Amino acid sequence: MKRVTLFSILSFAFAFAAMAQNKKEQDRKAIKDMCGCYDITFKYTETFAPEIDYEKKMDYTASALELALPIVDEDNKISIQHLLVVNDTMVIKHWRQDWEYENQEIFHYDKENNWVFNTLPADEVKGQWTQKVYQVDDSPRYSGSATWIHADGKHYWENKSDSPLPRREYTKRSDYNVMLRGNRQEITDYGWVHEQDNDKVLRKDGEEDVLLAQEKGWNIYTKVADEKCQLAMDWWKEHNGFWANVRTSWDKIYDRQGDLTLARKVDEKPLFMHLYPLEKMNADSEKITAVLSKFVIDPKTVKGEAGK
Repeated sequence: MKRVTLFSILSFAFAFAAMAQNKKEQDRKAIKDMCGCYDITFKYTETFAPEIDYEKKMDYTASALELALPIVDEDNKISIQHLLVVNDTMVIKHWRQDWEYENQEIFHYDKENNWVFNTLPADEVKGQWTQKVYQVDDSPRYSGSATWIHADGKHYWENKSDSPLPRREYTKRSDYNVMLRGNRQEITDYGWVHEQDNDKVLRKDGEEDVLLAQEKGWNIYTKVADEKCQLAMDWWKEHNGFWANVRTSWDKIYDRQGDLTLARKVDEKPLFMHLYPLEKMNADSEKITAVLSKFVIDPKTVKGEAGK
């Protein structure tokens, strides 16, 4: 019988730790490979519906020029801000994705603009990265934890997570209220692809979810010269301080357990319209927090307010 020595145990432990560190560095490289200037093509088509009388909606296609900037690059966290470039004349702050290593704090979308914040067990997220996706005003959208896979020349991460309706259908559809997103981010030789297999679901309290339809989505990010996104780079230099204050204000709200319910509008305006005048004056965190607090409502006492 082979004798197990302290030296062999330590050697195995060091080798295992080195492999884990190398895997983490591969993960970090894959995440950061999503940064850059991109021509993007968005394609969505509904593929299946359980009810034969369901009328399939029109396919959706669009294109855009977008800059993805790494605004946080730490050992256990990488944050990427997306900026749209419109007609080479205007920049619009777009979505943000935060990647956190072995993160336990996560939020899940329920319905009616309500998110549930909870803590995952440490052993459940071992070696995983959480992707947290935020809307244009840095309010929550969806999040999920999974392992980056590097095999057979492929580099991808995939997860299923509930989310609000996508912006392309947010103001057009009322026949479903939750999208169960099947997300797959894969790094390619030309950029990266966000592949989606989505369920459009009707969710009501005390009832099982009802599947309305399924769809396939392809967001294809083709890397182009950084110079094409120079306008966005210049815009971010001018505006990044304000949005750092916005993130700081949101962090105070996200530091919670339980539910977070947000009003869709205050004074007949959505949150991003309240932030515009603050952005022009480069407001500090105190003023921003005062505005955000108006949108945070108590789901136990303000029934239905989030849907307004």
